[in-house]
Amino acid sequence: MSSRLIGVGVGPGDPELVTVKGVNALRAADVVVVPVMDTGERGRAEATVLHYVPAEKVVRVVFALNERTDRERREAAWDAAGERVAGMLRERGSVAFATIGDPNVYSTFTYLAQTVGELVPGVVVETVPGITAMQDLAARSGAVLTEGTEPLTLVPVTAGSAVLKEALAGPGTVVAYKFGRQAGEVAEVLRETGRLEDAVWGSALGLPEESVRSAAQMDGTPLPYLSTLIAPPRRAGGRGGKL
Repeated sequence: MSSRLIGVGVGPGDPELVTVKGVNALRAADVVVVPVMDTGERGRAEATVLHYVPAEKVVRVVFALNERTDRERREAAWDAAGERVAGMLRERGSVAFATIGDPNVYSTFTYLAQTVGELVPGVVVETVPGITAMQDLAARSGAVLTEGTEPLTLVPVTAGSAVLKEALAGPGTVVAYKFGRQAGEVAEVLRETGRLEDAVWGSALGLPEESVRSAAQMDGTPLPYLSTLIAPPRRAGGRGGKL
C-alpha cells in the first residue's frame, strides 16, 4: 500500500471548530505530527489535536524557527522536518500533519508535502480543509465577509503594508493575516483609506486570551503576530444592494 500524508486543518484554536472529517483523519492515521517552534512551547495545533487523540500518538516536529530573516536556516529546518516525516511514512504507513487554519491557506503543510514528495516516491498526499481565522473572526465579531458580487481579498501583512494599502483601495472586503507586529502601520493605512471605523481585529480566537476589538482601538502597540483583521467595504442600498 502507498504511504499517505494527510494535511489536516484543525481551525484557529477552538477545539470545537475541528470538522468531523478532520477528527476522523487524525484518529485514523498511524501517527499525528504537530509542528512546533524551535523554542519548544506547545502550539495551537498540538493543543487542539490533544483534545481528540492520545498524547502517545502525537509526535512533535520542529518546523519553524523563532526568527524570520535567515532563509538558509529556515529551509534547513524544513528539510530536517521533511526527513523525519518521510521516515515515519516508511515505517508506519500513514501520517496526519495537523496545521492551524486550513492546510491550503498559508500553511506550513505546503512546504512539508513538497519535501516529502521528493523523499518518498509514490506517497499519496491529501488534505482535509479546516476553518480559517477569518471565518472564526467573522462569526465572533458579526462582520459579514462578502455580499452579492463583492470580492474578497486576503493579504499577509508580512508582504508589507503597501500590499495592504493597495488591496484596501479596491472594492470588497479585505482580510489581513499576520499583521500584529505592524499594527501601527496597519491602523494608519486603514485611516488613510477610510476603512478604520468598520474594521475589526482578533487574536487567540477561541482561547482563554481571546481578543476581538474594533480596529479603531488600535493605538500602535504591537499585537500578537497571528492577529487577523477584517476590513469590510462601505455598504449602502439596503438588503441585497450588492447583488
